Amino acid sequence: MSTATTPSSRRELNKAATRRAIADAALAQLRSKGEGNFTVEDIAAEAGVSRRTFFNYFTGVESALASLADRFLEHALEQFRLRPAEEPVLESARAALLALADPMTAAPIAELFSLTSSSQSLGRCELEAWDHCTDQIIAAARERLGAGADELQLRAMAGSVIACGKAAMSVWFDERGADLSPESLAVFREHLVTAVGMLANGFAAPQPS
Repeated sequence: MSTATTPSSRRELNKAATRRAIADAALAQLRSKGEGNFTVEDIAAEAGVSRRTFFNYFTGVESALASLADRFLEHALEQFRLRPAEEPVLESARAALLALADPMTAAPIAELFSLTSSSQSLGRCELEAWDHCTDQIIAAARERLGAGADELQLRAMAGSVIACGKAAMSVWFDERGADLSPESLAVFREHLVTAVGMLANGFAAPQPS
């Protein structure tokens, strides 16, 4: 027997859908008009919401764009939480990335990087996105390791994973440019999996075959 969706869960779903629509609209405005050529009002109009609603979710254009990283991270963290509790955290992170069947989940954050990589003013969008990812990774690792987890370990681990993400993104962009095809994004995911694997292995030199 199916369980009816409660009013509170419906509200949460509606809020998530609105947040996603605003973020998508911000990316669409950046894509079509370019840096500095659109406003919060333009984003709100494209998303079909009021200016007031926009500010219920985001503080400005940069924070709306930065939230595009959430989707990829949400999918990865879902897979992370399915891993065995006794498994080392970094191995779980690598396995979670491998389990992401659809490379297109990385499309929003990859496109954001490609559109902001040459802009100093919009570079803070990328920085905010990575900072948010760091917070989410710390929270997920704390869930796994428990309340007594060492704070330095948590933050160092999360920061290292984010550094792997930045390295993978940078190498992918150097290789593929603004190519957002499934094949190209599969390469990004492969670089990310490889980088986290290197971290998990302590960057040990590969053994000769």
